[in-house]
Amino acid sequence: MEARTRLSGVTDSLTVRDNRTGSEYDVPITDGTIKAADLGKIRTDEESPGLAVYDPGFVNTASCRSAVTYIDGDKGILEYRGYPIEQLAEGSSFLEVAYLLVHGALPTKAEYDAWVHEITYHTFVHENVKEFMQGFRYDAHPMGMLMASVGALSTFYPEAGKISDADNRHMQIVRMIAKMPTLGAWSFRNAQGKPFVYPDNDLGYTANFLSMLFKMSEQKYEADERLVKALDVLFILHADHEQNCSTNAVRSVGSSQVDPYSAVAAGVGALYGPLHGGANEAVLKSLKKIGSKENIPDFIKGVKDGNERLMGFGHRVYKNYDPRARIIKKAAEDVFEVTGTNPLLEIALELEKIALEDEYFIKRKLYPNVDFYSGLIYEAFQFPPEMFTVLFAIGRTPGWLSQWLELVQDKEQKIARPKQIYTGDRELTFVPASERWA
Repeated sequence: MEARTRLSGVTDSLTVRDNRTGSEYDVPITDGTIKAADLGKIRTDEESPGLAVYDPGFVNTASCRSAVTYIDGDKGILEYRGYPIEQLAEGSSFLEVAYLLVHGALPTKAEYDAWVHEITYHTFVHENVKEFMQGFRYDAHPMGMLMASVGALSTFYPEAGKISDADNRHMQIVRMIAKMPTLGAWSFRNAQGKPFVYPDNDLGYTANFLSMLFKMSEQKYEADERLVKALDVLFILHADHEQNCSTNAVRSVGSSQVDPYSAVAAGVGALYGPLHGGANEAVLKSLKKIGSKENIPDFIKGVKDGNERLMGFGHRVYKNYDPRARIIKKAAEDVFEVTGTNPLLEIALELEKIALEDEYFIKRKLYPNVDFYSGLIYEAFQFPPEMFTVLFAIGRTPGWLSQWLELVQDKEQKIARPKQIYTGDRELTFVPASERWA
């Protein structure tokens, strides 16, 4: 295919010459994209199928228009609704960021107070949900419990299916953000064989989550403010990240016009996979395998020789230093002031220093990503590795819901049904079993 770009009137367009037929097509360019349907008009004759795009993993295919999150991977920029992640992590709170993502603007004092009150009020879950979660085995994976319990919420709120009702949508969004920490904490307690702790409405969102996780016999659990702040920052950093695997799952399932609980359960399921939510656990395993600073040179050599993998470096989107990694590195320092330094931190810092100076890694644009330090922080909180993705899911919930909300109000969206390229047999003749088995 030969193509050239040109300006046609006030619209950019792509002129495509089909060398099979000699025909030329003028394909409009909008926002740096062309519509796949326009390519479908390119065909050899009326009976033949139109041209389609083959793009496994949607590496270069836009599935939607979105005003939620902006990423420039080459420059290391991440913005929520236009606000740089660095400013939000430093000066905002997770619930304010959640409001920003869902509503598209920062709240006034009155709006924020009402938002916090609503979410605090809805942190409790129905007692039957508690019984449902207690039905899991002691060794059930917390993410499996979270996925199932989130999906189960749709049966407790059947009105959630009325997605065209704005007030109803708002109520389900509040409920989902409010109840995720409760469900996440209870999945943690179940694995430890400890009684479930009910929400404490006197505590803030993140402090309440820590209380439900770690409260024992004390009258009131009060976490160190530095730990509360660090975890709140981690939630902010994970709140949304464009059309990643789990967000795409939420949008794809949501395109069937199902209730938001079912759509978010699909997001939790996608995050459950090791290629999406398990990266920080892989970093910890890698650091423990290295063992000490003295072993780093041999490890680096192993990476270059293709015998080792450098976990926590590089990203599908970022070809620069992940902006979240810088923030999370500072959060790690604050956490270790309280918990004591994780011996793996020394290895991580040295590994980062070498990788950022080594031409091999610079040439390949392998910079630290958000997962490089987050696992160290979670371990300092004494979370087992299987809880890491639960924490990720709690932080990502406002983003999933913002994307879902945008989807159901977007008139261009249709039920997801990608094309396929069929590679199997054709026109086989069926032989009855009596003949095949004779």
